[in-house]
Amino acid sequence: MSLISEDNVYRRTLSCGTIQITRDRGNIALDDLFDIAERRNPKRAFLFVSKVLGRHIPVPPSVMRQAYKQLANQFPRRLNGPVLFIGMAETAVGLGAGVFDEIRSHCEKSVYLTSTRHPVDGELLCEFKEEHSHATDHLIYLPDNEEKRRCVSGARTLVLIDDEATTGNTFLNLLAALRNTDQLPHLEQVIAVTLTDWSNNALPERSPLPVKAISLVSGQWGWTPFPDATLPVMPAVNVTSRGKWNITGKQSWGRLGMTAPAADLGPNITVSRGERVLILGTGEFVWEPFLLAERLEAAGAQAVYSSTTRSPIALGYAIESAISFTDNYGLGIPNFVYNVAHQQFDRILLCIETAAESIDQHLLKALADVAPVVEIVTYD
Repeated sequence: MSLISEDNVYRRTLSCGTIQITRDRGNIALDDLFDIAERRNPKRAFLFVSKVLGRHIPVPPSVMRQAYKQLANQFPRRLNGPVLFIGMAETAVGLGAGVFDEIRSHCEKSVYLTSTRHPVDGELLCEFKEEHSHATDHLIYLPDNEEKRRCVSGARTLVLIDDEATTGNTFLNLLAALRNTDQLPHLEQVIAVTLTDWSNNALPERSPLPVKAISLVSGQWGWTPFPDATLPVMPAVNVTSRGKWNITGKQSWGRLGMTAPAADLGPNITVSRGERVLILGTGEFVWEPFLLAERLEAAGAQAVYSSTTRSPIALGYAIESAISFTDNYGLGIPNFVYNVAHQQFDRILLCIETAAESIDQHLLKALADVAPVVEIVTYD
């Protein structure tokens, strides 16, 4: 259970081994940026749990926005356009949208796409794998109109966004898949964006195209497993398919391309000054819920943002509490809300892109123990 955190060295001993992080760039205190948890995944025993992402730890929207700005400030002043931004599902869908939101006005032409594990009606651009993940398969669709498609096919700069990099393999797999489609013949350069980059310059050294790596901190990591540690059993969450509940929400935030935020979820929702409000996105549906949270924070609420996830994480270390329930897409897979059940709020807004009836009642009952008011927010 021991933790050592110094200015440039972070060491955490878990039940199955010890991870050590050595920073070589960035001036944000490591403790302010992330903590470590244990994955329920035999492929990789540890997980970087971001304190600024709004996924596994509830975070004020203003803190998340500041991270977007800090990353955007590191971009080159001029980007060769058109520029294609791609955010990685599920964890970095919102992060990617936030970075895109900060940069888009400085680009001649730009479009944001996300990878997804939820097939939708559209034309597939490519598929790729994230080998170490709890859900390895990713899909990327072409945008849903010709103007956005021209931006993709003409892209000269490719911006890839993920929450963290440890080996660079996921970015390399995606880059290879995109180039193999022959639909992006004009690519000249790649910008790889992460909150934390522990890949030791792996992507620039192995990429066939020039790469600029951007992160809040970077360095190296080392994992020393205990030889007698028991491998965890991972729940069956590696599913990329349609469920029994259709996606009814607008596809205006990334799966089929985004050029500007819609910012139209829950327009009539109001808050009282000082009201403690938790806004929960669900799975990949996180960007428009974040913008709602940002608006409520600006209106005076004590708003924090988080989201459900299919990522299986053990209790302990960075994870103080967990709620387990069945996903709202009807895939029958476990989903989780972390670091919420031990807190108290005045109100919870649960934002979904499926019908309200798709929500597992166990989740609603668990959230009712945390707040006297739980509201479901949809586009219906």
